[in-house]
Amino acid sequence: MKFSSSLLHGTLIKRYKRFLCDVTLDNGATVTASCPNTGSMMGLKEPGLGVWLSTSDNPKRKYPHTWEMVEVDLGHGPSLVGINTGHPNKLVAEAIENGTIVELQGYSQLKREQKYGKNSRIDILLSDESERKCYVEVKNVHLMREHGLAEFPDSVTERGTKHLGELADMVREGHRAMMMYLIQRGDAETFAFARDVDPVYGKAFDLARDVGVEALAYVCSMSPEGIEVMHNIPLEP
Repeated sequence: MKFSSSLLHGTLIKRYKRFLCDVTLDNGATVTASCPNTGSMMGLKEPGLGVWLSTSDNPKRKYPHTWEMVEVDLGHGPSLVGINTGHPNKLVAEAIENGTIVELQGYSQLKREQKYGKNSRIDILLSDESERKCYVEVKNVHLMREHGLAEFPDSVTERGTKHLGELADMVREGHRAMMMYLIQRGDAETFAFARDVDPVYGKAFDLARDVGVEALAYVCSMSPEGIEVMHNIPLEP
């Protein structure tokens, strides 16, 4: 995925009201940008961090800038981290279509945002000539507290727990179900669940896995020019 225009670099002043942040751009101007991430953003919202913003030409937008990336360093060199939770579904769909995600090949149709379960929408629905379908739920991952170890979630996610139960129901009905954890950072070597952050989600995943729900974790290559899904990494128990 390429950004439609060049990103602006600046320094984070603060993130507030969950959906907003103030940034000092490199040219000295201070702007308020939208923050497309409702999570805690643990370790990614400290004042003084370098950030990258995209710019919209939509005149109806109150805040034309959107926070896209932040640069962090856990002691092994700086790393770009994508915080925009609006990108992962598109990134995963593109990676399925171009063959990058080899575990999800062999389907003739790909549809996004399809209704299923109890008043929910699945991020990606794969199907073919047979009646068996593959339900793919995509989660954005950016939490890293230990170098090389990506974790999810970064806050309690009742919605995520609900989705695991609904994926398990799809398996019981004879379909395939996949949790796709897309890591918007390139420094992850393994993936694990942050069970101390949300133990209920961890238990829900264990139950879903026992039923037959599958899981994948893929890392991304990050740059101010764009984001590309790269390869999978091991999931820790």
